Order: sequence, then structure tokens, then C-alpha cells
Amino acid sequence: MSTHGPLVDPGGLPDWLGPVVAATTDLDLGLWKRFAAPGPGARPAAVLMLLGETAAHGPDLLFQLRADTGGNHSGQVAFPGGGAEPVDGGPVDTAVREAVEETGLDPAGVRPVALLPTLHVPVSGFDVTPVLAHWAEPSPVRAVDAAETQAVARIPISHLADPANRFRVAHPGGYVGPAFAAPGMLIWGFTAGLLTMLLAVGGWERPWDTGDVRDLDAAWRAVGAGVQS
Repeated sequence: MSTHGPLVDPGGLPDWLGPVVAATTDLDLGLWKRFAAPGPGARPAAVLMLLGETAAHGPDLLFQLRADTGGNHSGQVAFPGGGAEPVDGGPVDTAVREAVEETGLDPAGVRPVALLPTLHVPVSGFDVTPVLAHWAEPSPVRAVDAAETQAVARIPISHLADPANRFRVAHPGGYVGPAFAAPGMLIWGFTAGLLTMLLAVGGWERPWDTGDVRDLDAAWRAVGAGVQS
């Protein structure tokens, strides 16, 4: 069974982040019910949900656009992360190591602050632990390996929470779930689910039209062209 909650004293964090970390102590696990519980025999993995801040746009999150390689998650927007390696001492090590490898960030400026519940991703066979971290000292980032990553971006929470950038997408296979439009990017699937829950936990969520359901392929083309339908 996974554990979740703060890794640091929330009182020592910025005013916009402390309450978010404190809220991870007593999460409403009903928010996570659409994800499967950790699966037997699944490989452990972790993602880094890295929260920074800029004077111009306030709090933001770091995302990567995966390379279009034809795999299960190719071409999708994701939080940096991946499978655990023997050198890792736990999900925090995995999340930070993978983020360094994928985005080139300086780990010295990253402060892990909380763990979220571990979730099973059936399509990839991973049990994924989301690690919340504070980007206390931001560093330059880039797509380190073109075979893995097309681009990286810091997207403001204010943009992600804007109802104009939120809708749901329908996959031909029957999946219907939340999605977010960002410049040149469509956030959907597992990452959009995590983001939805983070906005709720952080008190950032604003009312949006959950009845706006768009075809996944059409939404992907529209966002990729810089157009929101």
C-alpha cells in the first residue's frame, strides 16, 4: 500500500504552495477513483510535478512533450518521469533523476515537498507515484534527447485553470476524460487526470464546461495548429 503526504513542513513554503502540501495529508481518495489501484507485478515509476513561480505569471508547472516514436505515450504531454532503476532509493529519486535526464534541470534547485497516492497505468504496466516538488531555484531546461522529448515548457497554473482552456476529449476506443489546451500542446490522459486533481487539491480549480466533449484527434490537430475550437 502506498503512502502519501507532506515531505516537509508546509509552513516553510511559499504562501501559494504551503496549503497545497498540507492538503496532501488528508486527500479525498474519491478524487483518484477513476485510476486503478496499484497492480500486482507492475513496475514502479514516478513523475515529477514541479511547481515554480514567475513574477509575470505566478505559479506554474513543468511539462514535457514526448517524442513521437509510436509507443504507448509517444507525442503526448507528460510530467517528467519514468521507471525506477536499481540506483533509486524511492520515488523521489526516480522522479528527480528522470527529470534531470529529460529536461536538463539542475536538481540542486528542486525541493521535493509531498507524495501523492501511487496509481496504476494499465496501458504501460507501471505503478506511478506522483512527486510534488518546489522549484526553489529554477534553472534552464531543454529537450535533452530528441529521441525521448520534443520540447519542454513551463505552463502557468492560471492558464491551466482558465475554463476557456478546459474541455473533455473522446478517444475512438471509448475513453472520455479531461483535457487542457496549452500553446502547441494538448494535455490529456493520465497527465490530465493528475493535473485535474492537483487543481482541486490546490484550490485553483474554477467552474468549467464538463459537457464540452471533443473528438481527440480533432482537438489534437486544433491545439497543434495553435487554434482552440
